[in-house]
Amino acid sequence: MVFDAFLEPGDNILLPNPGFSLYKTICDSKGFECNFYNLLPEKNWECDLDHMRTLVNSKTRAVFINNPSNPCGSNFSKQHLLDIIKVAEEFKLPIISDEIYDGVVFEGEVFTSIPTLTETVPSVVLGGIAKQYVVPGWRMGWIAVHDRHNLLSEIMTGLMALSTIILGPNSAIQGALPDILNKTTPEYYDGFLKTLSGNADITYKAFQAIDGLTPVKPQGAMYVMVGIDMKRFPSFESEIDFSKELLREQAVMVLPGSCFMIPNYFRVVFTKPEEKLIEAYARVAEFCEKYRK
Repeated sequence: MVFDAFLEPGDNILLPNPGFSLYKTICDSKGFECNFYNLLPEKNWECDLDHMRTLVNSKTRAVFINNPSNPCGSNFSKQHLLDIIKVAEEFKLPIISDEIYDGVVFEGEVFTSIPTLTETVPSVVLGGIAKQYVVPGWRMGWIAVHDRHNLLSEIMTGLMALSTIILGPNSAIQGALPDILNKTTPEYYDGFLKTLSGNADITYKAFQAIDGLTPVKPQGAMYVMVGIDMKRFPSFESEIDFSKELLREQAVMVLPGSCFMIPNYFRVVFTKPEEKLIEAYARVAEFCEKYRK
């Protein structure tokens, strides 16, 4: 809906690379162009803002960010978000922020929503209950427009029109939303984040210990990206071949980085119970030991 409201065929939007593959799929299907700015693994997947600036042209309609990130498991600092806002302000662009993992950050991290940091740059925030409440099948989400100076009035009109032609969640789920948001106890959130944070720590340490693999420390969401030193695994031409053989031999599934337009990485989801994760990572270690040179 948001892409349809902002873009006409031939227009472009700034998207993260690596990023959730559905963004490109939607744009390609509608004739929207994707200008991909790099995320920097050495800086916990912060945006390369210099690169972002080079991608803006007369057809650019918005800056899109995903924070916390799928697939990267990153969480932008307040300062980095302010730096992104500065770029958007420089080029008079609104920001679209996918915040479906709102609040899903680990120990020592603080989540900040983009509209809380600016009164000048309009933003559109995408949210929902799929991740924080672990109910992806309910398909309950929302679009929040933050536009203090009425710069997105036409976008609002478009969003309202588009909202009448999509299939939303059933009325029972919609009716439950106020209680979900207002009556869920702090104990639930604490337990949820404690479990995920513990799993993230186990995952990071496990991959750190495997020679030839380099995980980027997860800060939020449910994922970690792991770099592969392909020279150490000459039996495989790419991380796709590595991932396929890992699945065939060890029944451990990871998503190749090429799914997110970043070769020589794979993504791990760490939502399984701790004992399952430990077993899976032991299998990955055994696999790497077998093929490493």
